[in-house]
Amino acid sequence: MIKDWVKEFYNLKLYTNDDVKEFVKSGDITAEDYKTITGQDYAA
Repeated sequence: MIKDWVKEFYNLKLYTNDDVKEFVKSGDITAEDYKTITGQDYAA
């Protein structure tokens, strides 16, 4: 799943919060996924 590798890349510091937001904007992950990955609420 896309969410799994986004989370892995985020944990490796290869993606920032802004990078993860782009996945929400494109519809690849949900706002709930964003919170799971980053620990923060999604705000557009």
